[in-house]
Amino acid sequence: MDGNGRWARARGLPRFRGHAAGMRAVREAVEGAIQAGVRVLTLYAFSQENWNRPAGEVAALMRLLQRYLVKERAELQAQGVRVRVFGQTDRLPPGPRSAVAEIQRLTAHCDRLQLNLMISYGSRAEIVRAAQRLAARVQNGELSPDDITEAELASELYTAGVPDPDLLIRTSGEQRISNFMLWQLAYTELYLTPVLWPDFSRDVLFEAIHDYTKRERRFGRVTVG
Repeated sequence: MDGNGRWARARGLPRFRGHAAGMRAVREAVEGAIQAGVRVLTLYAFSQENWNRPAGEVAALMRLLQRYLVKERAELQAQGVRVRVFGQTDRLPPGPRSAVAEIQRLTAHCDRLQLNLMISYGSRAEIVRAAQRLAARVQNGELSPDDITEAELASELYTAGVPDPDLLIRTSGEQRISNFMLWQLAYTELYLTPVLWPDFSRDVLFEAIHDYTKRERRFGRVTVG
């Protein structure tokens, strides 16, 4: 979800307007994913690093987040979308934090699409948290160090039980991961597009999926024959 600020700047608008326009793209992505038969959609909505932005911008983003979650929850329920939120949500102000808890509760039964919102999320912090939880289990005698495997570590990530992404779509022409799901993206296919997030549409999503279907995923193996 990158490019909101540049989208606004190109139109002579304040950055807040770019973030507001980006919310419309969220609906496009969700409805496009449902149309394409995608089962899990993950959006990087607010990173841990975003807390370092100017206080006014952060406050505006928190208001937008709360407004989106409250406004869209009935429609998401009707569409069969289960919303899950991953990250350090205890850092959110009371309003957005309450909205996060409520939308997860209301959509818990939905099973058409799982929409993961990464909010106050950083992958390095997620991995550190997982390591700390494993260390606590070892200290408590629940786990031997020799029994720590990739599967055990994955079970302590925020995304435990969620399949690793097949495809990462990076908007706005950026060519970096930006501390996003570093563990989970080990074999994820990448698709880079110059489209800024507020201009993201289901057609862009369909193009990315079509490109993905033409790739051969080998996971380190070689093709025989």
